[in-house]
Amino acid sequence: MGAAGSKLEKALGDQFPEGERYFGLENFGNTCYCNSVLQALYFCVPFREQLLEYYANVKNPADAEENLLTCLADLFLLISSQKKKTGVIAPKRFVQRLKKQNEVFRSFMHQDAHELLNYLLNELADILEKEDRVAKSDQETYSPSEKVANGRITSNGSRKEPLVTLVHKNFQGTLTNETRCLCCETVTARDETFLDLSLDIEQNSSITSCLKNFSSTETLNAEDKFFCDKCCSLQEAQKRMKIKRPPHVLVIHLKRFKYIEQLNRDKKLSYRVVFPLELKLSNTIEDADAEYSLFAVVVHVGSGPNHGHYVSVVKSHNHWLFFDDENVEMIDESAIQTFFGSAQEYSSNTDHGYILFYERLVDSSTS
Repeated sequence: MGAAGSKLEKALGDQFPEGERYFGLENFGNTCYCNSVLQALYFCVPFREQLLEYYANVKNPADAEENLLTCLADLFLLISSQKKKTGVIAPKRFVQRLKKQNEVFRSFMHQDAHELLNYLLNELADILEKEDRVAKSDQETYSPSEKVANGRITSNGSRKEPLVTLVHKNFQGTLTNETRCLCCETVTARDETFLDLSLDIEQNSSITSCLKNFSSTETLNAEDKFFCDKCCSLQEAQKRMKIKRPPHVLVIHLKRFKYIEQLNRDKKLSYRVVFPLELKLSNTIEDADAEYSLFAVVVHVGSGPNHGHYVSVVKSHNHWLFFDDENVEMIDESAIQTFFGSAQEYSSNTDHGYILFYERLVDSSTS
């Protein structure tokens, strides 16, 4: 990437951000799905900084047990500590660990970037929670009457708040599943956490309309009646899903791959779905003014689910950058619109936004 790197440096000139590094990632045959997700996570700055801070506090990184967390932190450190401003890095250690740990990613078949992201975030959280439990068991000796609750231990067996890892701190939000019995009007609410939202998409729609559909009211009747505890019987009910606590980083996965029964296979939906640079959530319970700014998009390039390519576009210091494995270049903000999708079903444009990363502008939940 010598020429491309110098071209990028020349394009930014005096505006090249102090201390920032823009490095492409080598592709090992079919690892574009991995590279695109890694770039999006690297430019999730709070997550990057917290991960590097965690790694700096590891007593001896060279002796630390290798896992996906240490491999990711090692890659982020390798990029951020480069003397050059641009170039190419081979994420070999991370990819090898990923394949060793999960056989799904061992084949040379086309992989799913969302599947990787989902697996990675959950795995990182599990590693941090396990480390917390081990650290506490090393520090104290517990009597048989003492209990463990979600990795947080108390001497009297009472429950403490679950450990909030750097994954939860950045990506976790809370949904509330509300069901209202149409007979007695009793509302049953159940909370569940999420690290990303998967949204059904329609032709010529927008993220806002997809979110409205996600939280729209559904009637449960006929064979789908709801068992009401108050009525002690099956009743017709209305059900809806709402965002109760928005996350700091809102990750939205567009369901572009759909199983078509008539075809007996998955098909890629190239629908035009507009995603704004600034997004306002209006369907939350406790905080109706959650505002977000787009900072990364993982793009699927290709006409089908079983082949194609992944690239990513990220916003860094008010500049938009296009990452295609080893190649990195600046793009104009207006170019983001080319990843919305096609207004017609058949189009030569096969570059479609697949995973969107939004950072919350004002986190009033901590105030």
